[in-house]
Order: sequence, then C-alpha cells, then structure tokens
Amino acid sequence: MNGHKRIYFDHAATSWPKCERVLAAITAYMHDCGAAAGRGSYQSAHRAGEIVYELRSKVAHAIEAESRQCISLHTSGTTALNAAIQGLIRPGDHVVTTAAEHNSVLRPLQFLRQRFGVEVTIVPCSDTGHIGASDVLAAVRANTRMVAMCHASNVTGAIQCVGAVGEELRDTETLLLCDAAQTFGYLPINVRKLGVDLLAIPGHKGGGGPLGTGALYVASSLHEDIVPYVQGGTGYQSESLDMPSDYPAKLEAGNLNVPGLAGWLAAMNDWSDNRLEEKFSRLRTLGKLIREQLATIEGIRVIGDEDSLPVVSLVMDDLAPIDVSTILDSDYGIETRAGIHCAALIHDALGTAGEGTLRISAGAATTEAEVEQVVAAITEIAAEVAF
Repeated sequence: MNGHKRIYFDHAATSWPKCERVLAAITAYMHDCGAAAGRGSYQSAHRAGEIVYELRSKVAHAIEAESRQCISLHTSGTTALNAAIQGLIRPGDHVVTTAAEHNSVLRPLQFLRQRFGVEVTIVPCSDTGHIGASDVLAAVRANTRMVAMCHASNVTGAIQCVGAVGEELRDTETLLLCDAAQTFGYLPINVRKLGVDLLAIPGHKGGGGPLGTGALYVASSLHEDIVPYVQGGTGYQSESLDMPSDYPAKLEAGNLNVPGLAGWLAAMNDWSDNRLEEKFSRLRTLGKLIREQLATIEGIRVIGDEDSLPVVSLVMDDLAPIDVSTILDSDYGIETRAGIHCAALIHDALGTAGEGTLRISAGAATTEAEVEQVVAAITEIAAEVAF
C-alpha cells in the first residue's frame, strides 16, 4: 500500500475484513470435515449437511420466511436472481423492472427478451436513483408476470419503495422479485411484510460471509412452479434423469460451496435483533456523515440524499472517477470503486453516463476516523485539480 494503512471503502462490492470466526469456520471445515453435503451417509458428510441445514434456518429466520425450506443456496446474489428470473418467466410474459437495477437483473431479462420474446418495461428513476411506487405500478399490465426491483441502489444507496409496491401486488397474479444485495444484513427485511414473492441475497456483503455464497427465498406458493435453469446431480433421486421436483433441491444442482457456507453460517451465528438494530442505526449515521462532509468540498457533486445507505457516489470537476480512485489508492491507501458499477441504466438519470461515478461505500467495520480520512483525501485532490 506504498506505506499507507489500507482503508477499505468498497463494501457495496463485498464486505472486508471478514471476522476471525468466519475464517476459523472455513479453515475448520476444510481441515476437519471436507465432505460434500448430501453426497454420503458417513459422519463427515452428515456434518456438511448440518452446516447447510443450519444456514438455511438462519437465513429464513433473518428474513422472517415461512420456513427454511423456502431457501435455496447459490454461489452469489447473481445466480440467485438468475434462478428466479429464468425459473419463472415464460415466453410471452411481461416483466416490469427499473433503471436502478444491477446487470444481474437487466442482463437475464435482456437475454429472455432477445431469445424468447419476453416483454420488458423499464421504469425510469430520479436523479437521486429513487424509483416511484406509482410509476412501477402504472407499468403493470394484465399479463405482467413479474416486477423485479432492488431494495436499494448499489450506486447511490437510495432505498426503494419495495414495500409499497408489494402491498399493491399482494392479491394479484404479478410476482415481486426483490434484489436485496445492498440491504441484507444492513436493513431489517421481513419478506411477508414487504409482500415479496422472491428475495435474492448475497452472503458476502452485509451477510458477512465469504465470496461465493448466496441464497434465494421463494414463497411456498411458487415451489411447484419454479423450474431449474441448471441441471445436474443433487445427491438423491439419482436413478432419475429428471431433476427432483421439490424445492429447494430442484435449484441446487451440483455440489454446494460448503466451505463458504460454513463461513457465512459463522457470521450469521453472531446476529441478534438488538445488535442488528444498532448496526442499522450506525450505518445510517455513517451514510449521513459521509454525505454531509463530502458536500462541503468545492469542485465535487455528491449524488443522492440522506435517506440512503452509506453508499455514496460523486463526480469531481475536471477529473475522471477512475483517476480519483487511482490517486486515492496509490497516494492514500484508500480503496474505492469507479465506473458504472454494473448498473447500466441509472447513469442516464444521474447525469454520469460514460465515465460513471466514484463510489464510496462503508460497512459494519468502517470507522468515523476512516470517513474523516477519505474526506480529507478527496478535499486535497479537489484542491489540486482546482489549482
């Protein structure tokens, strides 16, 4: 780090550092168990299965799902979103989504539109990245199979109106898919109160687990309807060439990433309602602090508003986001992200199409002192550019 202490501000991509118990759980699994889950009747295979069982239960409890059987496990939030979209959308269906979405939603929908003639309506967002519930609902038609929207923007941190949309769709045939990549572990989530039918979750962001982990909540009413988009071994019903018909097994072809799941389980074992409330409150405070302090710097534009997660985008006069990010890294040891952030459409509304933004995203491990350091560094860079 060129003599600088590493300061990490890319929690919207993945949280870091992972706590010691996560690292210990992964090491213990690899050293002492190492067996595949659901692939044998010996003791270590049973232990691997227990890890999967316990994690399903923890995730189900965290989002207040009907049962652990509503949770399938995946290698990322992206694979969970693909399982939901490609598992439930049929040729001729209509889908409503938004310009604030990650490419993990937009690209599968684009594929289905081009390959199978699925109709897709994209609802625009505001210049802060917010989506209006009335705009989403106005786009819903009689043949709308699904509304797919994020719980919060990964570019501006804007918290979206998922609950308001879910309430209106609750007694209709239209499904609501929520991408909780930025909010799981950072905001309280109750799938039944939100009215969502499907919720995609990464394990490695607010969940505190390692990369290569994720989950999909599917309401029990959809367990029969959803079809697998990946086929393969599941460890049982091996005599049949057909995938099992029961969920979650039908979406879990191939070996699960048990080392990663062991780490994610270790992170979630530390969750409690009281500690989570403190965490949520602190993160909102951090987000407000970052925005307020950055807003005082001449020569930059901070995008978004205070009612957001600690995910802040900015642009600087006369210096590209990638250049600001490179200077922060090389001269200050501060790690941020620059560019489009895998969100192809939101930048038209933000006025940042082309080069994108510099994104500063805090997490549970971020301190106020680190916020002060990144603000001081950007202040110095902006002053140099102005000079």
